Amino acid sequence: MDIDLLKTFVEVVRTRHFGKAAENLYITQSAVSFRIRQLEQGLGVNLFIRQRNNIQLTAPGERLLPHAQMIITGMQRAKVDVALADNMHKQISLAGTPNVWDAFLQFGITNIVSAMPGVSLVAEVKAQQESTRLLLERTLDLAVLFDPPKVDELVVKRICELPIIPVSAFEAANSENFFDKQYVYVDWGTSFSLWHAREFNGHAPPYFRTSTGRIALDLILKCGGSAFIPQLLVEEQLKAGELYHVEDVAHTSRDVFVAYHRDNEQTPLLEKLVNLLMELKISYK
Repeated sequence: MDIDLLKTFVEVVRTRHFGKAAENLYITQSAVSFRIRQLEQGLGVNLFIRQRNNIQLTAPGERLLPHAQMIITGMQRAKVDVALADNMHKQISLAGTPNVWDAFLQFGITNIVSAMPGVSLVAEVKAQQESTRLLLERTLDLAVLFDPPKVDELVVKRICELPIIPVSAFEAANSENFFDKQYVYVDWGTSFSLWHAREFNGHAPPYFRTSTGRIALDLILKCGGSAFIPQLLVEEQLKAGELYHVEDVAHTSRDVFVAYHRDNEQTPLLEKLVNLLMELKISYK
């Protein structure tokens, strides 16, 4: 039986919505419908009662669900076991959004690796929604995020707070002209967007928008401009006089969160990794 059919079935059960399941699986809604039909035809039963804005499991669907979850989990464990090197005892997969890597993870990944001998660490860049989906599928062990997922199956912990400060390549930048000097807007997540809209309503729109802090930093260093950047990311440039902290412009911060599945079999190892991540902020101060 195709594992993708079972994954789609489990996601539809979880979301109770074909469209939301498609979004979480990064496929089209028609592909979700096709996979469910394939699964139903293969089993010779109807798995869902489809009503307008209401999807319910049939009795055969209820009986299939625990088996599907067991098969998916078993396949995931098999992939991990096969991938492990002969001399490695454990493997942990870690993912962060591009901005989390830029602003936080890149500064401590070498310390984490050296502090966990015998553990094979797989580090990846993943979008927020994809990380949440992979956590629920148990193909990802730990996600580091700015916006915490609100899902009952996941354990979510706040690990630190990152100051985000207004910086400019122009020494004369101040609160009067900060947004007029080639302002670059960086999307630092939902709470930042709300804060930015509340604090700076009425200013001219940015001349460039990006979801990646590293792109914004490279742009203002090469072409001039201003942006809100995590302090950790610009400390060297501030010391070198390449950028200037515009202190009379309001600044903010972002909380950093970790998330992992509450039934993860490697929870003690994950908690050790979380503690190491929490210690990173101490060395940054």
